[in-house]
This record gives sequence, C-alpha cells and structure tokens, in this order.
Amino acid sequence: MNFSPILEHFPYLGLFILLILGGIGFPLPEDTTLILCGFLISTNIIKPVPALLTVYSGLLATDFVLHYVGKKYGRAVVDKGRFRRIMTPERLSRLEEKFRRWGILIILVGRHVAGLRAQIFIVSGVVKMSSVKFLVADAFSSLFTMALMVGAGYAGGNSLQVIKRDITRVEHIGILLIIVLFVIFILFKFYRYRHDKDAHIKI
Repeated sequence: MNFSPILEHFPYLGLFILLILGGIGFPLPEDTTLILCGFLISTNIIKPVPALLTVYSGLLATDFVLHYVGKKYGRAVVDKGRFRRIMTPERLSRLEEKFRRWGILIILVGRHVAGLRAQIFIVSGVVKMSSVKFLVADAFSSLFTMALMVGAGYAGGNSLQVIKRDITRVEHIGILLIIVLFVIFILFKFYRYRHDKDAHIKI
C-alpha cells in the first residue's frame, strides 16, 4: 500500500492514518512515523504545532481504541480477526499477571517497548482498567515517546540512518529515567504514609 501521495498532498492526515494503521497491526511502526514527522518538520514541509497536535492525537486515539477493544471483548479478543494476530491466549495470560502485579507502571514503561505496545493496551481493557486512568497514564507516556522520536527525526534531518542506530540506546535511557522517577514517587508516598501513620499513633 503506497501512502506517498497522501503524505505529499495531505501530510497531517497521512501521519494520522499511518499511526492508526500501525497501531492496529499493519507493518507501519509507530516510531518510524514519529521520526518521519520530525524529519518533515525539520525540512519545513509541515508546521511544528499542527504536526505535533496531529501525531499526539493519533497516538492517544489509537491506544484508546485498543484499550476499548480489550474492554469490550475481554479474553475473547484473541479470537477477533486482526487482533488474533496481535495477541495469543498465552501472551494474554502472562500480561494479565503483570497487570495484577504492576498496574499502571506497565502502561508507563511498556509503551516504549516496540512489539509490546498494542498487546499492553488491549490487556489494559481486558483487566478492566479505568479508562480515565489509562488515558492519563498513556497521555503522559505518549508525550515522552513523541518528544523522543519526533525530536530524533528533527535533529537528524536527512541522517535517518544515523537515527536508527541510536534509537535503541536512547529508548533504554528513557525507560530507565521513567523507572527512576516512578521509584522516587513510590518512596515519597511510602514516606508520607509512614509519617502520617506515626503522627496518628502519637495522637
């Protein structure tokens, strides 16, 4: 399927469509589309603000559709058409267990693991995660993804081959940063809980 005419004449719509199709299983990696967006911005083919709004809305829309599908069909999603290619029963069971153990952290970190994103979003629906909680976590995580990948495309300009070699290393650094921030948050909450508990006992 050739999307060049769409990108040439309707670049914003083209980027949005690429994100949607990539999210539901077509061989159109999300990262590649975001890098392309950064490249198009760097070459003044598209304007930064509408481009960023387009890809951000595309990310959130795609992710929420997958979440909704999981919530609508539950575990039966593994028998539904294209989603059967994305998720196997065995994979579903393993991810359900991870959600029970880690909850929202799976969304924050898992979105940055290529090949696992769609599965995680579907399972978030299967386990009946609150749609509001999902959107908040995904909106935060998507900002990081967008900044990283669009920024890489913009900084690299025509040097896309150089960007591809660096993406994996940069993503790993980004994932580590998210984990560190999350651990700091948990420790802070635990400290507040202990402090409040001790204060209550003294009273």
